[in-house]
Amino acid sequence: MTWDAPYLVVIAALFVIVMLRANGTYWVGRLLQRGALHTRLARIMSTPGYARAVNKVTSWGPPLVTVSFLTIGFQTLVNLASGATAMPLRRYLPAVSLGSLLWAFIYGTVGFAGFEALALLWERSPAAAVTLGVVSVLALTGFLAWRVRVARRTPPHEPPSAVAK
Repeated sequence: MTWDAPYLVVIAALFVIVMLRANGTYWVGRLLQRGALHTRLARIMSTPGYARAVNKVTSWGPPLVTVSFLTIGFQTLVNLASGATAMPLRRYLPAVSLGSLLWAFIYGTVGFAGFEALALLWERSPAAAVTLGVVSVLALTGFLAWRVRVARRTPPHEPPSAVAK
């Protein structure tokens, strides 16, 4: 299986996709901050992860927005917190643009290489591909269950990593 689109077109498409998602998340945070306490968003905005994101955005600002694109999951909280704390667009837009470009290059290379490898595995042995998928889902489920148990045992004033040791 090969991709017909030129590499730079793939990168540009990924860049546009992540810019739309990240900026949409920023504006959700910005627009709903005042009324968030009366919505379902209040649950997200009262989580320890969101509180950490707000503290880090307040401390580190735009560089954190850029670096957050090298993480999984935390980038959404950082963009939401950036909007909720009303980070000025003159600081947010360059940071989110650079982060989106990094994300597009990473997913345009490593991500597509992984997808190509999975497609090749499927062509050679569908059973092995399905087994890999099942093992991956089970591993992710186990990891998430472990993180939930750690979070429930951790007092609110103590960082979660202190319990996991």
